[in-house]
Formats: sequence, structure tokens, C-alpha cells
Amino acid sequence: MRSTAWGAYKGITEALRARLASGEFQPGSALPSEAALSAEYSVARNTVRRALDQLSEEGLIITQPGRGRLVNAPGERNSPTRPQYQRIATDLRKRIESGDLAAGALMPSESALVKQYGVARGTARQALAALQDVTVSVQGKGRYVKPA
Repeated sequence: MRSTAWGAYKGITEALRARLASGEFQPGSALPSEAALSAEYSVARNTVRRALDQLSEEGLIITQPGRGRLVNAPGERNSPTRPQYQRIATDLRKRIESGDLAAGALMPSESALVKQYGVARGTARQALAALQDVTVSVQGKGRYVKPA
């Protein structure tokens, strides 16, 4: 790795790419934080961020709000990834359409979604907000599936 900041991100990009290829980080697992990588490579966070952005552009890693930077599965490297809240909303919408969550049923709470999907509370809140067309929120009671 170069000792100067110029081009240092390229060396970090190569090192991280090699670590990904070796299987040190498994698909779906989180990479170390920017701060941890900055300390490991003795560079500024912006340098690490530039290397991580390069890996993201290559589709090797993805960024998920509330979860950080994750190793992308090899089969998904060229496909655009949807935000986690959209995946959760899609799952819930399928449950509503299948009748698993019938009209009048109480929707899972933000806390329940956080536990089930391992996401941040804000992500769970976004997922529920994306279902406003098929749910209704009752102040102090929760969110329910709208009658058909």
C-alpha cells in the first residue's frame, strides 16, 4: 500500500477485494466500520469511504440503512438492490394479499419488524408507511389491515 493519501484508496480497494474473494467476509455479513478500517489501514475515513464506494460501484458490497455495508451475494452482484424497507413492505403486502393478514388484522409493530428482520426502527417505520394504501393507523392502538 502507498504511504501517501494519493492512490491509497486504490490499495485499500485491492486489499478489501482480495479479502472478499478469499471468503473472509461471507455474503450478507457486515464489513468492519469505516472507523475500524481507517484504524486498520492508518488512513483517514474519507480514504476508506472512497475505497468502499469503489467496491459498491463494482457490486461487491451494498449499503443498507441501519445495517451498514454488507457483502453482496455473487449472484446479486449485477442486479440493483432494493432498500430493505421495500423488501419488508413487499413481504407484508404478500401476507395481506394471501389472507394471512386479513382485513381488520393488527399489523406487526415496528418493534416486531425490527426483531424479525434485524433492521433499524426507521427502516421498519418506512416499510409500514409504504403500506398506507392497504392499512390504517389508529392512534394509540396500532396499524390494521383495511377492509377490502
